[in-house]
Amino acid sequence: MSTDDESRLCIVGAGLAAAGIADTLSEKPVSVTVLEKSRGVGGRAATRRRNGCRYDHGANYIKDSDERTRELLKSLGADGLVDIDAPVWPFDADGNISESQRPESHKWTWEAGITQLAKRLFGRTDAEIRKQTRVDTLRAESAGWTITDTDGGTHGRFDAVVLTPPAPQTAELLRATALPNDSETDLAAAIDAVDQVPYRTIRSLLLHYPFGLDRPYYAVVNDDRAHDIGWLARESCKPGHVPAGEELLVVQMAPDWSTANYEMPLDDAAPVVAEKAAHLLGDDRLTAPDWVDDQGWRYALPDAGVDRDAVKPLEAHGLYVAGDWVVGEPRAHEALWCGVDVAERLAAAV
Repeated sequence: MSTDDESRLCIVGAGLAAAGIADTLSEKPVSVTVLEKSRGVGGRAATRRRNGCRYDHGANYIKDSDERTRELLKSLGADGLVDIDAPVWPFDADGNISESQRPESHKWTWEAGITQLAKRLFGRTDAEIRKQTRVDTLRAESAGWTITDTDGGTHGRFDAVVLTPPAPQTAELLRATALPNDSETDLAAAIDAVDQVPYRTIRSLLLHYPFGLDRPYYAVVNDDRAHDIGWLARESCKPGHVPAGEELLVVQMAPDWSTANYEMPLDDAAPVVAEKAAHLLGDDRLTAPDWVDDQGWRYALPDAGVDRDAVKPLEAHGLYVAGDWVVGEPRAHEALWCGVDVAERLAAAV
């Protein structure tokens, strides 16, 4: 609940950028409201549970690639925190897997899944998260921002708004945004810039087996981007995710395959993917998983960042953007820290 002394902020989307914003502003005189179209938080840092398994079906882990990420993870508490010990090895277009020559970094998730990152960040704030709320229009007026959702609900007024969905969805929200007439040029330039952010589509399939796999690696990645499988990981390498004596493969198909087969029914796609996984790992047993699941990520990985000079003028109207697509680095921690950077600019304006 806001007071007259607080600034009012709305964040659209409850992914890691949003979590970083809310957490950074938690000690500031800012009332934060989050509008999230789904039933959960974390965005692509997502976790599911099924048949005694828990699996991260989007982002696989978070790297502590710098000191501030390490310090953040420590601050969230060590309970349930998991460091994936086994390495990631590369494979080529022919499916030849080789031992990695790269130095290994820490790969963090939680026994309860990577969604804990967003849950713990939001959990130490007073942010109000309104789930299953899909934004329809945004309007800036002298008294602040008003947002309407697709069910006809009204939210606001807000002093500032941050858009955190993937670039194509943010572009659609910008098209549904009304600024004062003398700002139409700024808005048009921003829409054009956001529209130009390129994305890779990823379809992930989850293949479960009633037996374990003994491999020297946690995952394999197609470095030359010339195989139908882009990434294959063994979820059993994460303590607390897969019961002993079982295996769950997370198979992220390459963008070309994913785009061509995005709408293929799971019953049809699973045997195709299982065959490819079995061939890659050299184990015919893998052609017959006992249960399967999938998730399509139409806007999975940005291949470049937005022209920041084109979106910066929107901030004068109290409208900001955040996400891994802003910096052009498809990593969970990049989305998080982009949100933190936006929050610091907002805090300076309070």
